[in-house]
Parts: sequence; structure tokens; C-alpha cells
Amino acid sequence: MHLLLLTPAPDFAEPFAWAFHVQADALRAEKAMVTARPWTDVGALEPFDAVLPLVAWGYHLRFTEWLQVLDRLERDARRVINPVPLLRWNSDKAYLQELAAAGVPTVPTLSVDHLNEAALAAAYGLLGCDEVVIKPAVSGGATGTYRLREGEAARVPGDVHGRPMMIQPFLSSITSTGEYSLILFDGVLSHCVVKRPASGDFRVQPHLGGFTEPCAPPLGAEQLARQALSAAPAEAVYARVDLVEGTDGKLQVIELELVEPALFLAQAPIAAPAFAAAVISAAENARK
Repeated sequence: MHLLLLTPAPDFAEPFAWAFHVQADALRAEKAMVTARPWTDVGALEPFDAVLPLVAWGYHLRFTEWLQVLDRLERDARRVINPVPLLRWNSDKAYLQELAAAGVPTVPTLSVDHLNEAALAAAYGLLGCDEVVIKPAVSGGATGTYRLREGEAARVPGDVHGRPMMIQPFLSSITSTGEYSLILFDGVLSHCVVKRPASGDFRVQPHLGGFTEPCAPPLGAEQLARQALSAAPAEAVYARVDLVEGTDGKLQVIELELVEPALFLAQAPIAAPAFAAAVISAAENARK
């Protein structure tokens, strides 16, 4: 079994080796061979039983090129894990509106093709709130994500002005209860963590001071995660479903991570073997 893990472009600044080794070590423990290549230069694919974009960080910075790579993988690779239609769908946060249309409880989300002051002003009324979070439709690592209050920040931040953006109500539960992440392999819940931001922030990413700890999934969380994944265009071998409490206290989907999610394999003893088993099983099925 020979697997290709896609890693960032050579000019990507953020260290990634630690993430690659966590996942590669889990796969190697189950006797798989693992090779790393930048997603921008995948090379010949014939030697590999499957390709995984698990560390393809920064694809949002070169999105047109990313979509071209997905087209090539769909055409030339024996198996891509997760499937290319799922990767393509999940690469743009417009999928959140598709989930909502399918009846999945989702954080209310407005999509704006070109964010400007008029669109921002209208969003407060449309969402029925006085504080919003804006984020690029194609993004990663909270880049371009801002929390804005009506009347205090009438102007759109310059780096996202005119860009396709998503607008959501700010949910105070993120800074109190936190954001729950459920990790599933082949649709089976492996483990759950809760992510909380640093004091004074609302973003839960570790490089911004956020921290993570294992927890039991809240009541109804696993059912909601399964419902969200069932609305996706293909079955996920690996998945992370991020949930938050809405203003009514009920859980809502704030994100599905199906491309290169942090899977928090160190947070549960069964996580790494379950991850490896799911990936290897999917790759073996492609051989048949």
C-alpha cells in the first residue's frame, strides 16, 4: 500500500512537518508506505494506490490552481481520499447554504459576491443581529476573518473589500462554551474536542492563541454531524464537523472540514488507528 500525502506549496510560510508526521506515522504504523509531495506539483501518480490532500495547506491562496489540481486528480489518480467531488464542494464555504437548504441546522449565513459597506449594513438587518463575523468564501486559518459590530465598524476591512464573503451572526457561545469538533472516520464517530479562543479573541485557531481539549460530544451532536455529512455530495472517509450553540442554545453546524482538517489524532487513544484503518480500507477498495 503506497499513499501520497499532499503538502503545502514550497513557498508556503507556515511550518507543516509536524502535521504531516502525525498522519504519516499513523498510516505507517499500519504498514502503509507514505510519500509527501507539494499539492502544486503532484507529479506522476501511477505508483500510488491513493492520494490524500491532508496537509494541502494554503490551497485557498491559489484557488484556481487548486481546482485544476483536483480536475487532474479526478482524471488520473486511482483513488482520492476524500473523493474529488467532495473536496471541490467543501473548498468553498457556499456549501453552508446548501446544508441549510437541505434542512441541516446551520449557523445563518449570507453570501456576498463583492463585500462593500452597503452589503455589510444590510446584513445586520437580514440576520437580525448587531454583531457579525465576516469570512472569505474560500479561506483557511481564519485569514480575512473579522468580528464587526453595527455602528462601530461601518467600513469593510481593506483586505476583504470587494471579495466574495460569508457573513454570519457573531455567536457569544464561541467565547464561552466554545466550538465542538466531532471527528468521524467512515461515518463512525472517533472522538470529540472543544476549541476555545484566547481571552479577548473569537477565533479558535492555535496560531491565534486558541486551545483545544478532549470532551464528550454534547447531546445531539453526533446525530447532527451525521445529518450534515449525509447532505454532502459523496461519502467522507475522514471528516471533522464543527458545531456551536446558536442563540437558542441548540447546536448548529458552523463548518464542515473535509479537505485538510486538523483531526486531533493525539486527543484519543483510538483516533490514529481508526484514521489509518479507514484510509487503508478505502485505498484497498480502489484496487479491486
